[in-house]
Amino acid sequence: MKLAETVTFGGSALDRAAQMRGKPDELAKLLKQGTPVLMIWRGKPLLDGDALGWVSASHPLVADHHAKAVFLGLEDDQPRFAIDVSHWEPDDLEGADIGAFVDFSEQRPMDVPDTAGFAELRATMTRLSPRDAELAATGKAVLDWHRSHRFCARCGAESMMAMAGWQRNCPSCGGKHFPRTDPVVIMLITRGNSVLIGRSHFWPEGMYSLLAGFVEPGETVEAAVRREVFEEAGVEVGQVEYLASQPWPFPASLMIGCHGHATTSDITIDPVEIEEAFWITRERMMEVFAGNDPTIKPARKGAIAHFLLANWLADRLD
Repeated sequence: MKLAETVTFGGSALDRAAQMRGKPDELAKLLKQGTPVLMIWRGKPLLDGDALGWVSASHPLVADHHAKAVFLGLEDDQPRFAIDVSHWEPDDLEGADIGAFVDFSEQRPMDVPDTAGFAELRATMTRLSPRDAELAATGKAVLDWHRSHRFCARCGAESMMAMAGWQRNCPSCGGKHFPRTDPVVIMLITRGNSVLIGRSHFWPEGMYSLLAGFVEPGETVEAAVRREVFEEAGVEVGQVEYLASQPWPFPASLMIGCHGHATTSDITIDPVEIEEAFWITRERMMEVFAGNDPTIKPARKGAIAHFLLANWLADRLD
């Protein structure tokens, strides 16, 4: 697929400079010199308008937390770091949507411009440049992993951040642990002029998307596509082709977009997995994307489902 790397969170060609992760003294020196840092509060990066809100490493919320900085890489040869500032307590969280499916609230910490605030990435991802989107997604995913993996999976002892945030080491048993990424297949399943869409029980009213599911151990991507579609909708799939992938830091998935060719059309949903699934014609999906359908909302802009459907409508899947 020629447009594969134009999906949100991908394609910015960030230099992750992995060779610098094992140089803690050099990275610590950069932080002491005031290198820009991306603050992330409870999974929400600091944004300033339509860009990331970088602050100096001497900012009050990060000055005492340099040891927990994650080195994101180099942008135009300039180092970039992210630091979790979830210890900060806003004065007023009344009315905030923290933990909601989409959180539209923003929290503004001290010593930042009036235009800056912590914003939920899923609600703001389409505002960011490809580079800012990749930096934000990387920082959020790695810091979320550290917050949920403090203890060694081998012996239970508390582990310690290492390799500039890209590893945790256990001082008790010597175990080494690395940031987790969960592979998920998301499927553009077509039959003739129609595509298969569905919705989960907890989604907002009118929201529909492509079917998706986690790849299981010992399973190929193609097998996962066929299994998930059959389990959720009872539709059998033959040929499967890879289209594009998207890092999806909610919390830590890699969405693997595939085109599956259905060999059957009858639908029998698994009500535990999904609420509804049905075939929709290309013509009706065009009306959905135009905002003219009274019951169906288009897949979220920025998500790979929207990307795949838009390119299917434009006949650009080659």
